[in-house]
Amino acid sequence: MNSTSSQKDYVLVEGDMFLVTNAFGDITGSADGLFYQDTRVLSDYRLSVAGQQPCLLSASVSQDNVYSTSHFTNHPLPVIGETSAPQGVLHIERRRFLWDGSMHECIVITNYSDAAADLALALHFAGDFRDMFEVRGAPRAHRGTLEPAVVGSDRVAMRYTGLDAYVRNSVIRFSHTPETLSDTVAEFRVALPPHANSELYVLVGPGSQAPGRGYFRACAARARLAMRRKQRQGARLVASGRLFQHWIDKSRADVALLTAEFPTGPYPYAGIPWYSTPFGRDAIITARQLLWLDPGLARGVLRYLAAHQAQETSAFRDAEPGKIMHETRQGEMSRLNELPFGRYYGGVDTTPLFIALAGAYVRRVDDWAFIDSLWPHLEAAAGWLAQNAQRNPEGFISYARGEATGLANQGWKDSHDSIFHQNGDNPEGPIALVEVQGYAYEAYHSLAYMAEGRGDPALALHWAQQAQRMQQAVERHFWLDDQQFYAVALDGEQRPCKVRGSNVGHLLASGLPSPERGRIVAKQLLGSAFHNGWGVRTLAREAVRYNPMSYHNGSVWPHDVALCALGIGRYGQHDGVVRLLGGVFEAASHFDMRLPELFCGFERAPGEAPIAYPVACLPQAWAAGSVFMLLQACLGIAIDAQRNKITITRPQLPFGIARLDVRHLGFAQASVDLTFQRIGKRVVCYVERQADGQAIHVDVRY
Repeated sequence: MNSTSSQKDYVLVEGDMFLVTNAFGDITGSADGLFYQDTRVLSDYRLSVAGQQPCLLSASVSQDNVYSTSHFTNHPLPVIGETSAPQGVLHIERRRFLWDGSMHECIVITNYSDAAADLALALHFAGDFRDMFEVRGAPRAHRGTLEPAVVGSDRVAMRYTGLDAYVRNSVIRFSHTPETLSDTVAEFRVALPPHANSELYVLVGPGSQAPGRGYFRACAARARLAMRRKQRQGARLVASGRLFQHWIDKSRADVALLTAEFPTGPYPYAGIPWYSTPFGRDAIITARQLLWLDPGLARGVLRYLAAHQAQETSAFRDAEPGKIMHETRQGEMSRLNELPFGRYYGGVDTTPLFIALAGAYVRRVDDWAFIDSLWPHLEAAAGWLAQNAQRNPEGFISYARGEATGLANQGWKDSHDSIFHQNGDNPEGPIALVEVQGYAYEAYHSLAYMAEGRGDPALALHWAQQAQRMQQAVERHFWLDDQQFYAVALDGEQRPCKVRGSNVGHLLASGLPSPERGRIVAKQLLGSAFHNGWGVRTLAREAVRYNPMSYHNGSVWPHDVALCALGIGRYGQHDGVVRLLGGVFEAASHFDMRLPELFCGFERAPGEAPIAYPVACLPQAWAAGSVFMLLQACLGIAIDAQRNKITITRPQLPFGIARLDVRHLGFAQASVDLTFQRIGKRVVCYVERQADGQAIHVDVRY
């Protein structure tokens, strides 16, 4: 294996537990580990054979994201007694998965030699029980108490009593009694006859179960079944290109990997390692990316966020009644309010996005009973929008953090330096972001649609008028005649930040800009100032803070590219959508078909791969979901469940793909299979199958 592969992280996720190791399957105590509920319960976990690290052959995560497997062979072994084994005759396999709050591991050693072999095998371990934010580098003046480990014959129990008086524990159990066992290492002596093997099972978790072959296999079967069920939700995409199909399947598997099951329904966690928790904005956008294929994810997201809607005002948490959650955490630092992220509301865009998702959901499935149950929460969210808009003379939605512990910038580009004036100065707040006005515009239209559907035409008219006022105000105050573009933001004095950012692509996706201006902006997003050959940069190259290695000031984010593609397609740049999809697909091929959270925005060079961003989350839910929004934009597909109608406008296929099938596209009482096929220079669409039930009308507009 090459050095790049051996340095790669290998990730497993199940519910509130996730594991990050290197290719050896080892945890080394840097930013890796076994984490449970935002706490690192295993900070060191390393295998040695005969006192040294074995020779790595390969490492992989299974296609369904359930197993992580590493393969090794031995170095020449020192003599134990009179038996020795030459190099390369022992095969060692480490296979592990997560299930029911535990890490399950099986270590199999096989002797392919004609001679017997004796070897010493050791597992080194430790648990530091550090909060996720400590692992990320947040300083703490005081910590709780790491209790002395309790060592038994076949197990070690580690425990930490936090300053929050909450006891966190982890037990390591072995299927065989070690020769020696301490609070940091378990040592085994393995005697292998010729062509024989030996198995060792390890379980890290609450400690209530004994590890062994039967228990390992039973839990593995349940883990695979649960993952298979999540991956089979919604419609299926089948492409003629094998590599493109692999990207689709890997992306679907990654979304499933990150999706937790709550009483409120499925909910995608944002990403590994830093964001393995419910985030509002990320989940809404991920649900929106998959809405046309799997509306059940949107339903689960809406129910969860409604249940966690703010009820009171808190400057520390940036909370106000009706506001939708930004993120929630379960770690010690959040429980102690050392940080505001236990339940934090510092996202200006999450509330309008929540309303817009509800409107998009009911258009997709015609589920008015669900909207009725959600309506009090939608009213509260609309009330927050109205209250926020009153603070601005033009009715714009704006933000200013309540306390210094919160986020300085509260749109999706939430790093401290992402919003600035043309000369590089930081704007004084409250700040109104251009894309947030687009989200609000869409939210107002969604409220109008839902009010009309619930039989309240007066309320529907009110919200439609609010949308119109927002559109007029944005066109008047954000448009920059000299740049023929929209300002990225307005500061607290209504002065535009005359910076060209990809945020405007989100505005296009909302449909707010006039047709003429929308087309002008779309062409610029496809130009060299933004498009680097792999996707759309977050910032145009001429900007004073442009840095292709930065988090938000010149990098490429796949979900951002997907939203830009949706907007560009809305304004007629269909060839540009195909170009964006092609670039992101080619980037994915360099990342083993798993798109990272972001990558660097350097110009594409012939024969070179995109340059990775060193600490990007991988996998990341809205990066994985990007392919589905890109395909929706490329196919030009829109679904109106109330009318049992699918509208397809100027369908396109990705480069190199001759055919794409959309199977089991579901409606309330029917489903349909669609086929998109390239015939000459034209892409045609036809109905392959329609299940019994109400007829579905497919309107194709070439």
